[in-house]
Amino acid sequence: MSESGTSGSSRGRGSQPGGQNRGQDAGQNRGQDAGQGGRDGSKRNAQGRERNRGPQRSFTENAPSQRTRRADPARLVAFEVLRAVASEDAYANLVLPARIRHHGLDKRDAGFATELSYGALRGQGTYDAVLARCVDRPLDELDPAILDALRIGVHQLLAMRVPAHAALDQTVGLARAVIGAGPSALINAVLRKVSARTLEEWLELLLSTETDETRIASIRYAHPEWIVRALRQSLVAHGRPVTEINDLLEADNAAPVVNLVALPGIGSLDEALDGGATPGELVEGSALSSGGDLGRLASVREGSTRVQDVGSQLVARAMAAVDLRDSGKDIGTDGGKEGGEPGADGERWLDLCAGPGGKAALLGALARQRGAHLLANESAPHRAKLVRQALAAVPDEVWDIRTGDGRDIGAEQPESFDRVLVDVPCTGLGALRRRPESRWRRTPKDLVDLGPLQRQLLKSALDAVKPGGVVAYVTCSPHPAETTAVVSDALRKRDDLELLDAGAVLDSVSLSGHLEAGHELTAQLWPHVHRTDAMFLALIHKKS
Repeated sequence: MSESGTSGSSRGRGSQPGGQNRGQDAGQNRGQDAGQGGRDGSKRNAQGRERNRGPQRSFTENAPSQRTRRADPARLVAFEVLRAVASEDAYANLVLPARIRHHGLDKRDAGFATELSYGALRGQGTYDAVLARCVDRPLDELDPAILDALRIGVHQLLAMRVPAHAALDQTVGLARAVIGAGPSALINAVLRKVSARTLEEWLELLLSTETDETRIASIRYAHPEWIVRALRQSLVAHGRPVTEINDLLEADNAAPVVNLVALPGIGSLDEALDGGATPGELVEGSALSSGGDLGRLASVREGSTRVQDVGSQLVARAMAAVDLRDSGKDIGTDGGKEGGEPGADGERWLDLCAGPGGKAALLGALARQRGAHLLANESAPHRAKLVRQALAAVPDEVWDIRTGDGRDIGAEQPESFDRVLVDVPCTGLGALRRRPESRWRRTPKDLVDLGPLQRQLLKSALDAVKPGGVVAYVTCSPHPAETTAVVSDALRKRDDLELLDAGAVLDSVSLSGHLEAGHELTAQLWPHVHRTDAMFLALIHKKS
C-alpha cells in the first residue's frame, strides 16, 4: 500500500463536502415523514400505502439522490492519463504531470492521481482478468472509455486504501460526468461484483484451475506471458537463478522511488535533502526523493539537479571511469573513486543516442571536470531539442549537439572519439516499473525489429572510437537478444575488440563497491536486487 493510497482513503470519504452528513439527514427526514404519515404509528402514509423506509434507515451512497454527479479532479486526471495512453499511444510519465498542473491538484491529490494512474496501468492484466468474470460480454466489446473507468475503479477497490463505498461512488460519478448516465449504471453494477472479493480472493478464484507456471505468474503479477518467459530467460542469461522471477515481477509492480543526481561540479543536493530527500546508497551525488512537485526546487528548474534513475547514472559514470592508460582485460579497474580520476585531458567523448539527454547532461558535467569534450548525437529534431535543454546547465564550450542518424557517424568521423556511449533503442523491458504501459504495448516482434538497428548503431560506435578507446554498449533491457547476443555478434566480426570487466568498473564507481552485477565480463543491474532499472552494460575496448 502506498502513501498516496492512504491519502486516497481520506479523499474518498471527504471528496464530496458534507456528503455523509447530508445522506444521514436525508434518511432521517424521510424516515420521520414516513413515521408521521400513519396516524396509528404504522408505516402507512396518508393514502394507505405502506412505506418500507423506517425511521432508522439512512441513505447510502447508492441512493439516487446521493450519487455523485461530478468528476473528482484526482480521479479525472487518472482517467485522462489512461485515455491518452490507450487512444494516443502516449506515455503516462509525460501526460501525468501536465494533467496534474492543468487541474491544479495539491500535493495530496497529485499523489493520489499518480498512484491511481500508474497502479491501474501496471495491474491492467490482473484487473482485466477480474473484470472478465464480472462483465457479461468480452472486454474488447466494451467502449474503451468504459473499460478505463472500470480499471480505475478496480484498482481503488483491490489495491488502495479507499473505502469501497467511496471507490464506487466516485468512480460512478466520474463516469456520469465524462461518459454518460447509461454507462455509469453498467460501471456501478460491475464494480459491485468486483467489490464482493478481495484481491487475494479474486486471485485464488482466477488461478484455481491454472497449472501453467507462466500463466499463473502472468495473472498474479500482471505481466504478459511473453514477458514472463523473456525475463526468466534473461535471469539465466545473466547468471541469476530463475527462481528469482517472482521477485523480479513483484519489483516491476512496486512504485519506484524518484532518483536525483546533482551534476558533478555544477549542481548540489542540499536543497533536495533539506526538502526531505535522502542520500543515495549506490552512487556519489545521488539522492532518493518521495516525489511531490520536484519543480519547486530551484536546482531542478535550473537543470543542475536532475531526475535520473541510478542505473543510468552508474553506466554513464562507468564509461567515463575506464582508465585508458591501462591495457588488457584489467583495464578500467584502477580508475575508481579511491584511485583518482583517469586522465582525460583533450579526449573526445560521444553520446551516440543522446535523447532525451539525461546521460548526456551527466557526461557533459564529467567531461568538464576532466578536460574532455562531448558530442551528443540525436536523430530526431524534437529529441535533440530536449538534449540541448538537458545540457543547458553545463557550460556550452564543453559540448556540441549533432542532429542526425547515429549509424552514419562511424563512417563520417572514423576513429575520432576516445569514449563512446551507445544507449540503443530497445524494448525497455528493464524499465517496466517506471513505464507501466510498456508491458501492454510491446510485443515479441519488437525484439526482432530492433535487433538490426541495435547492431548497426553498435557498429557505428565501434568504427567511431579510436584505437585504445572504449565503447559502452547500454540497454534498458535485460533480454539476451538485445544485450549479450548483440555484443557477441560484434566481437565475432572483428579481431581488434575485447570485452573489459564491466562489473568491476561498475563496482569502482558505486558507493558499495560490490554490486554483484557482473557476469562473463558484462554487467546487468536488476530492480529486485539493486533497486534500479534493469540496465545492461558491456565495455568494449578497441585494441591499439
